Amino acid sequence: MTLAPGRAEDIIERLHSLYPKLIDLSLDRLERLLASLGHPERRLPPIIHVAGTNGKGSTCAFLRAIGEAAGLRVHVYTSPHLVHFNERIRLAGTLVTDDALAETLAEVERVNAGLPITVFEVLMAAAFLLFARVPADLCILEVGLGGRADATNVISAPAACAITSISMDHKEMLGDTLVKIAREKAGIMKPGAPVVTGLQSPDVLEALAAHAQATAAPLHARNHGWSITQTETGIAYTDDRGPLALPQPSLPGPHQIDNAGIAIASLRASGLPIPDAAYATGLATAQWPARLQRLTGALAATLPADWDLWLDGGHNPGGGEALAAHARTWSDRPLHILVGMKQAKDSAEFLRPLIPHATTLWAVSEPHQHLALPVDAIIAASGNIARPGPTIAGAITQLPKSPAARVLICGSLYLAGEVLKADGWTGS
Repeated sequence: MTLAPGRAEDIIERLHSLYPKLIDLSLDRLERLLASLGHPERRLPPIIHVAGTNGKGSTCAFLRAIGEAAGLRVHVYTSPHLVHFNERIRLAGTLVTDDALAETLAEVERVNAGLPITVFEVLMAAAFLLFARVPADLCILEVGLGGRADATNVISAPAACAITSISMDHKEMLGDTLVKIAREKAGIMKPGAPVVTGLQSPDVLEALAAHAQATAAPLHARNHGWSITQTETGIAYTDDRGPLALPQPSLPGPHQIDNAGIAIASLRASGLPIPDAAYATGLATAQWPARLQRLTGALAATLPADWDLWLDGGHNPGGGEALAAHARTWSDRPLHILVGMKQAKDSAEFLRPLIPHATTLWAVSEPHQHLALPVDAIIAASGNIARPGPTIAGAITQLPKSPAARVLICGSLYLAGEVLKADGWTGS
């Protein structure tokens, strides 16, 4: 994955030597660094803090689109990036420039003075510094991993918290049950700050509710405080502030109804001045790459003209279930699924719901794909149903070229980044 060129990349490489772990769930090092920087995390506009296993990025995209439709200047921090590191930091609506990023990283490196720090913590400190220096009306922070000890959780008083769908992922760090993972995600809750969640299993909702009560954080759960349903013309949302008749969300897939509802409920609970019309505009215009994104560039051009090429970064059991639900709506054409996964992911559980919808299934690994799972391991996880690509291009050349069909590439956000580069996507 590429970072901002030149100075920023050099700084990142140097920082790797200060602490051996890319991820170490602890806040002590970052809190020390932020204190040395004058606590920029305390000088931010109203924050909506977003945790969860699946749907965080899409929820952030809806939050941003609605906020900007209301005329707000919106900061956004998301991770990981797909092609360029700059995608992680959006300052009042505009992606951070290479120069601004490099200069801020250099400042953070100087203030850190060689003390142990992870790269992610330095990047988070740089984001807080940039956010504090550029005026804005709303700041959206996406949790990187977990919640309780994630680097974003140094903030003390968010306007609202959001917790999206929770499923099994990162078991080695967050716990081996959904309840344990939910408790880690619930760690973003703060006293008095409203927390919004969508559809959850009963045991997960119970764990979130217990933590909310213990934290004195008002909980707004779907169907227990707010609701959202599909209609013939779009969606209908309601909560104690009244109903909203809204268009279909721009991001495809039935799971996006839940993510859209979480974004709406979070903004309404935050008390920010959002007119009703902005919710409709934001839902209809939100964009988020590699989330059931139809590709139309160079890679798509290698397929027959009447074929569709789709890309999704889904990579865990919950992501597989969400993709399978959407695949059911694609029954009018053959569906060829190309899967490339990251090491340490539960490939078998990701593939299980998708396999019944696949006309053909292909295991792939791109040459520069970060921590790519070997093709043979993906084939084994599929019960030897998948065929070796072994690359995206290789799989595409082997697909039967008639009749008209769809191709879905999925399994890893790192794979998605490589696919977007091959298709000619430049980001925005």
